[in-house]
Amino acid sequence: MKRILLISLLLAGSASVMAKLPAPVLDDAAKAKAEEAKAKTAHAGKVDAYKLCLSMDRAAASYFKTAAASGKTVKPAAALPACADPGPFTYVAAAATAVAKPVEAAGAHSPAATAASPPSATAPAAVPTGK
Repeated sequence: MKRILLISLLLAGSASVMAKLPAPVLDDAAKAKAEEAKAKTAHAGKVDAYKLCLSMDRAAASYFKTAAASGKTVKPAAALPACADPGPFTYVAAAATAVAKPVEAAGAHSPAATAASPPSATAPAAVPTGK
């Protein structure tokens, strides 16, 4: 019993120590490397999806070929878009592609201008009825 209590206290203490570790501070080079790694991972996912698409096309073609050879009636395949080849990995650093941020057309997130006059006329918006 004492052993279980001691182990649980040690685990709880180690968990609290791990929770207090500060977040790592990344310099610009580390941030750029992380962005490139993220881009490589995204490209690898696209390549994997492309290879899967090609293998599914080959499997479907093989199925239709063997089914037709054995005399089975096969429904036509559903029309799907062709497999899109992602091409080779190319990475352009974010600093090289940084462009001035576009000015938003609606101004939804812009700070409000200072009011120079009241927002409405002196007449109330709704006239109370005598009911």
